[in-house]
Amino acid sequence: MEAIEDIVIVGAGIAGLATALGLHRVGLRSLILESSDRLRITGFAFTTWKNAWKALDALGIGDTLRQEHVQLRRLHVASSVTGLSASEISFTKGEVRCLRRKLLLETLERELPHGTIRFDSKVVLVEKSGNLQLVHLADGSIIKTKILIGSDGVNSIIAKSLGLRKPAFTGRSAVRGVAEFPDGHDLKPEMSQFVGNGFRSGFIPCDDKTVYWFFTYRTSPQSEECEDDAKKMKPYILSNLGKVPKEMMTIVEASELETVVSAPLTFRWPWELLWGSICDGNICVTGDALHPMTPDLGQGACSALEDAITLARCLGEAFLGKPRHGAPNEEARIKNALEKFAKERRWRSINLISTSYVTGLIQQSDNRVMSFFRDKFLAGILAGIMLRRSDFDCGELYKP
Repeated sequence: MEAIEDIVIVGAGIAGLATALGLHRVGLRSLILESSDRLRITGFAFTTWKNAWKALDALGIGDTLRQEHVQLRRLHVASSVTGLSASEISFTKGEVRCLRRKLLLETLERELPHGTIRFDSKVVLVEKSGNLQLVHLADGSIIKTKILIGSDGVNSIIAKSLGLRKPAFTGRSAVRGVAEFPDGHDLKPEMSQFVGNGFRSGFIPCDDKTVYWFFTYRTSPQSEECEDDAKKMKPYILSNLGKVPKEMMTIVEASELETVVSAPLTFRWPWELLWGSICDGNICVTGDALHPMTPDLGQGACSALEDAITLARCLGEAFLGKPRHGAPNEEARIKNALEKFAKERRWRSINLISTSYVTGLIQQSDNRVMSFFRDKFLAGILAGIMLRRSDFDCGELYKP
């Protein structure tokens, strides 16, 4: 059985759904292939900075999501060794909220035309046939497409087909969780972070009843024994939090085991994007398939939203823009559009990957000299970098 589609997106995560919605907004239809049997809405939340809200507004869903999430006022960083405050930065110049992943994915799906997502569709092989890509699925079916977009995460089969190597392990891992307080949590609308002894932790309220928290650590024999068992992981976290406010302890303890997720932190070496292929003819990658990065800037999901707007705009211009005399054929227009997308996203991705990695090394260092300078002098600088990297405008969608 063979089917033919104009645009196929692999992966119904944030990058894939947002790209499909961006294309829908400009008048282009796409098909999303998702390997699971439903939206993968379990898991945690993530920080949405100024750049992400610009992208969400461009998609037309920003105001809907704002109603469900409290706006954060500041970032507070403290040492988990001494318990003393290291820096505070106000968010008065930029919109910052902690967005629940489940709500974002459900909102994106709801805005898409019925039938856009095809579940239980695991891609096992991609090959080129003339000016089309042949997408082979696990059930034996084949889909032909004029444009193939890989939004299939850090282990992307599409990235592999472009020659991009598997992301590298940083030697660090992260635990993320969500705590629900039916009667309210009474926390201030602030982001709190604690650093010291090689660990980093923090919590962020999403709304009046939901709090997202995280804990990052260097992988060790002790941590490896806990990584596949949330019952063991929670005591490991609590014993290594250090001198943190009682709220941090309470939040971790209040989290249901099914909300506690542990995962290794990986990233793509920046020079792979400098010399490697983000696109090739009629195929490209977005989101974690393009720029897997550590969470130390909180820009992974935000940059995926940037990708979606940029790619939808480039394809909209190519297909819906007024043709000029001697305009190239469809195959050339597709190639030019994806190359324009790659040009716009390459250096932005390199910048975010590099800054996230270096920031994480400094924040999670247990070297005494580095820890002293970090807590005394660098904490404010590092926090300021987070704000500066979020001061980015991916632009609007294409408007004929």
